[in-house]
Amino acid sequence: MKDPLYPWLGRQLTHLLAQKGHAWLIQGPSGLGQYELAVHLAKAWLCEAPTPNGACHRCSSCHGFDVRTNPDFFALMPEVDMIELEWPLNEKVQRELDKKERKPSKEIKVDASRELITFSQSTRSGLSGKVAMVYPAERMNHVTANTLLKTLEEPPQDFKFVLSSSASHLLLPTIRSRCQTYTMTWPTREESLQWLMDKGLSQEHAQIWLQATGNRPVDALEMAHHSGLSPEDWQRLPQAIALGNGNLLKEFSAPQTVTLLQKICFDMLCLSQNASPKYFSLKSLPQGASFEKLTEWSKLLTISAQTANHPYNLGLMQEALVSQAKHFMTA
Repeated sequence: MKDPLYPWLGRQLTHLLAQKGHAWLIQGPSGLGQYELAVHLAKAWLCEAPTPNGACHRCSSCHGFDVRTNPDFFALMPEVDMIELEWPLNEKVQRELDKKERKPSKEIKVDASRELITFSQSTRSGLSGKVAMVYPAERMNHVTANTLLKTLEEPPQDFKFVLSSSASHLLLPTIRSRCQTYTMTWPTREESLQWLMDKGLSQEHAQIWLQATGNRPVDALEMAHHSGLSPEDWQRLPQAIALGNGNLLKEFSAPQTVTLLQKICFDMLCLSQNASPKYFSLKSLPQGASFEKLTEWSKLLTISAQTANHPYNLGLMQEALVSQAKHFMTA
């Protein structure tokens, strides 16, 4: 990771480096930089000349880390995340994917966890021990997690773990109990806005996307560049859906569609109780729907979220969800 840490992560990295322990679980909501913090922590642990604030970024260990070849580091991730984040897959997995024998896994596979155990038992090449990063840790199924338990509890000498998760409640209690937990702190609104503006957003657009993501700056930047919507489209969405118009949802996946509707429902519930909305501006939201109707809609959306990853026809699913929304959003 050659890029500098997000401004709000520097002090958290310094705090973690001052702590003792061989296994840390970094937890907190998405969009705050869990992955980046975990990677920089691992890099600093392996650095040949670390500082209290992180790695030196100049030694051979740091160079190997930056080019994804440090032999003392193991990234345990779903294959889809390994590919997206440009971590190398092992030769067998890469060959299977190249031959299109299967699709990359969205779970952390048990074979990969067994490979990590073998890695932990091999001789280290550097002076600073070995490190394994598990991300997103909640993507371990029970078999994978149970495979790691003994190594996580009693690792070889100078072996460290860093687990990172935005849904740590999904982890097995036996995994959580073997880690020291660090809960990420939120950046200030001023830090988030300044960072987004440094990334090229105008102040007005930074404010809109930051609100749209519940003040999560990394998610805000992702939405700004990849949602397929303009800030003006985002503000028009609630009124359009209240009229039964789902045209602005064409670039959304099924889970994203349900999440969007949950945000609208939450904000309308806030309005029904004379509270301020969280995700949309006040003027963009329909008003007048009853608390009882909105509560019923919220329950139905929770059910929809549980099945959103099923292979439905996306267009038909969105049409049904928009029709349902229109019914509950009217007074």
